[in-house]
Amino acid sequence: MNLFADLLASTQAAQGQVTATGPHIQKRRGVEIKSAREVKIMRQASHIVATVLREVMGLVEPGQTTGDIDAYAEKRIREMGATPSFKGYHGFPASICASINNEVVHGIPSPKRVIRQGDLLKVDTGAYFEGYHGDSCITICVGDAPQEAQTLSRVAKEALMAGLSQVKAGNTLLDIAGAVEDHVKANGFSVVEDYTGHGVGRNLHEEPSVFNFRTDELPNVTLRPGMTLAIEPILNAGSKACRTLRDQWTVVTRDGSLSAQWEHTVLVTSDGCEILTDRGD
Repeated sequence: MNLFADLLASTQAAQGQVTATGPHIQKRRGVEIKSAREVKIMRQASHIVATVLREVMGLVEPGQTTGDIDAYAEKRIREMGATPSFKGYHGFPASICASINNEVVHGIPSPKRVIRQGDLLKVDTGAYFEGYHGDSCITICVGDAPQEAQTLSRVAKEALMAGLSQVKAGNTLLDIAGAVEDHVKANGFSVVEDYTGHGVGRNLHEEPSVFNFRTDELPNVTLRPGMTLAIEPILNAGSKACRTLRDQWTVVTRDGSLSAQWEHTVLVTSDGCEILTDRGD
């Protein structure tokens, strides 16, 4: 899940304010280095997320509703001993974000929203387990999707992996951003700049913000072993410009073009990264 307002929240945290984080309210503490105990718990939280998304990939078909997928995801998260990270987060009403076609992020699932042949469906979810979150997103081409949709999803996934290739101690957030941006632009798509990746742990959204494009807006944080990050490139087939619908959650492309997103929660290590939400695909 991705909230650009998190930048403001980080500033508030520095002033001693608090932010809502799933089932709890906790203070932000800047960029945290996780202990071995914390990493062990985050592996389990992330494994739950990966399991749910792997199952969702296998069950989505035309005729289902996004409400069906949400109900299934919540049931499975709870069966595995966790709590949905998204449900109630800043008032979000569901356990997954289900965004279709030109919907970029934060689509609200509904029993009235039917999934159709050829749809480009993004499913983003998180699990809160023993005080820590895992967070991941997949893009599903439903049935025989148009070639543009398939290509956009593939390039978004490749962009994620390009970013992950730069995740290792001593590298910086700009190394990640540059790898993502270069791959996206080389394939003729645009990077959404209104939403970013983020740190993840005791809070669903922690510092640092992980940009998918080069920017001087924030300090260029150097990666250290023990950092846990949610890296999530979001690509549009057309313009990068987005707008929010009247439900105050669903974000769509301004020009109506398709959008795709892939996301992993990862652990920074001395020689690379461990993909905590690895689904094995």
